[in-house]
Amino acid sequence: MSTLDDDYDIRTFAAALDPEAGDGSPRADAATAAWVAAESMGFHEPAADDDALGRSARRLVADGRRLTGVYRRDANPGSLDAEGRPVATFTSFDKTLHVGGGRLVEADLVAGVTVQPTHRRRGLLRRMITDDLARARSAGTPVAALTASEGSIYRRFGFGVGVRERTVEVDVRRAGGLLSEPEGSTELVTPASLTETAPAVFARFHRRTPGSIDRHEGSWDNVLRRERADGTPDPAVRAAVHRDATGAVDGYVTYRVDSIGGGPGSTGTQTLVVIDLVAATDDAYLGLWQLLLAVDLVATVRYPNAPQHDPLAHALVDGRALTIVHDEDHVWFRVLDPVAALQARPWAADGVVTVAIGDSLGHAAGTYRITSEGGDATVKKAAVRRADLELDVATLGSLWLGGFDPVTLAAAGLVRERRKGAVARLRAMLTPERPVHGITYF
Repeated sequence: MSTLDDDYDIRTFAAALDPEAGDGSPRADAATAAWVAAESMGFHEPAADDDALGRSARRLVADGRRLTGVYRRDANPGSLDAEGRPVATFTSFDKTLHVGGGRLVEADLVAGVTVQPTHRRRGLLRRMITDDLARARSAGTPVAALTASEGSIYRRFGFGVGVRERTVEVDVRRAGGLLSEPEGSTELVTPASLTETAPAVFARFHRRTPGSIDRHEGSWDNVLRRERADGTPDPAVRAAVHRDATGAVDGYVTYRVDSIGGGPGSTGTQTLVVIDLVAATDDAYLGLWQLLLAVDLVATVRYPNAPQHDPLAHALVDGRALTIVHDEDHVWFRVLDPVAALQARPWAADGVVTVAIGDSLGHAAGTYRITSEGGDATVKKAAVRRADLELDVATLGSLWLGGFDPVTLAAAGLVRERRKGAVARLRAMLTPERPVHGITYF
């Protein structure tokens, strides 16, 4: 009986450009080009030409991505496999994750996961992801993270939803403006002008917001340029900034206006779609929303990356003007080293709790005593007859930064309380200083 290794060759390599390309445009080397083509097919994206492959490779190289491809050993002539394309893809790279209190930790970000439909149910995904998690754990990375196209795949590998997101729509006419006047001012700018200022604003947002993940190269092209298939920026994108009382930029937004019917400019039929809204202060967030709600000939403002605890619903004159039209998981966390991960974050209340963690892959398995005092915690493996709480590592990923309430997860049967009051104690200890939120896709 053949094994996975008999049938497939699994290779991990760094994304690279072709050093022989001399026309000034980036060109992917052969292995990277084949990998990108396979990944694009897995996500049903159009086939890319050499220029598009080169732009993708440039971004992958800038991020330092580790590419994994699974290649069929005996490919049939005429198949894509025979052209050197992998039948499954996987990539990971390292970025900082804000765990609260301005503290950043390195996270192993998982992306680009595809398996051709002709090669499913053969253990290819399991092999790629378990190899990467083992590599990250060996390297001392405390946590892995991903954003999932499907919500039923990754819990079995120890990932739990740590951050949710929602799409909101605001009826401009009904909203009636804001109840209070935010400090500062707003002004329209060109999207190109944000190239210098946006990263600094995002860095402030990143250090302020638990759950935020630093941005990668491709995300900037998307939110600032809305890069089209030919690599040029979308001319329909508009931009604005918010300035604080000193004149410093502390927030920005990019957006476009889409016509629903009647053609461009039709009164009351258009929707303003927010592409990227980054605010380093509360005044910047409300000030940018005040601007968006004042754009003429717009009936609705749609924001796909709204926080779960959105102050806008409270700030509007008529809060019923805001409707939640979609709500789903965003970032999934997989704790690899419970001691390092739990000690990295700040703690809201003093207390002691023992937690038994189940982990089928073994990375986080064990019973741990968490002792929090003065905002920090000491975490040690504990030899106790019975832990105060029992949960699996995926549930730990949901609880880790305080994005989900232990009381709620206990009610869902995911946290078992073995000592009365332990769930409430952990709830108080885990409360984040600001709501968990993130706006980075990867």
